[in-house]
Amino acid sequence: MAVSILVPAALRAYTERQAEIEVKGATAGQVIADLAAKYPDIRKHLYKDDENLRDFINVYIGDTSIKELDGLQTPVKDGDSVMLVPAIAGGLFAGGLFAGGLFTGGKR
Repeated sequence: MAVSILVPAALRAYTERQAEIEVKGATAGQVIADLAAKYPDIRKHLYKDDENLRDFINVYIGDTSIKELDGLQTPVKDGDSVMLVPAIAGGLFAGGLFAGGLFTGGKR
């Protein structure tokens, strides 16, 4: 069963710069495992030591998060696109851009 995984720019360094990769499997977990088998360097960025997917890796089949379905056991079908979306976290410390820096004109 051929499924495409869409790899975000932040992880393409581990997939030879490929943005879309054809993988095989019957579930979301199997296709992600196939991706990691093809590109072993990406494994540590997707999985924790216990082989569970990292908490900040979100997986979508089409427009639907697998969290709303059956998780890694969510079935995929031929022609599906699976999207890996790492959560982006951020913030600024008290002296950062918003708290007296660039966006406030240096005023606190």
